[in-house]
Amino acid sequence: MSATHVIRVGDKGRTVMPVDVRERFGWSEGTTLIALEGAEAKDGLLILSQNAALAAVRSQLAGHDPVADLLAERRAAAAREDATA
Repeated sequence: MSATHVIRVGDKGRTVMPVDVRERFGWSEGTTLIALEGAEAKDGLLILSQNAALAAVRSQLAGHDPVADLLAERRAAAAREDATA
C-alpha cells in the first residue's frame, strides 16, 4: 500500500509526522528515526526507525562475514605486494 503524506518543515527545522504514519509504523514520542540519503531515495530521504534500520543491515549482512572478507582482501593485497617486491 502506497500513500502520499505532506510533511512541512517548521521555522526551527522541526517536522510533524502525520498521525496515520506514526500509527502505521508504531512510532510514538521518543522513537529514534534514521534518515538515509542514497540509492533508495535519490532525490530525498528514506526514513526508518532505528530498529528497522538495524534489522535491514542485519538482513543484508546475513550469511556474510565482513571480517573474514576484509582479512582475505588484506592478505591478497599483501601477497601481491610481496610478489612485486
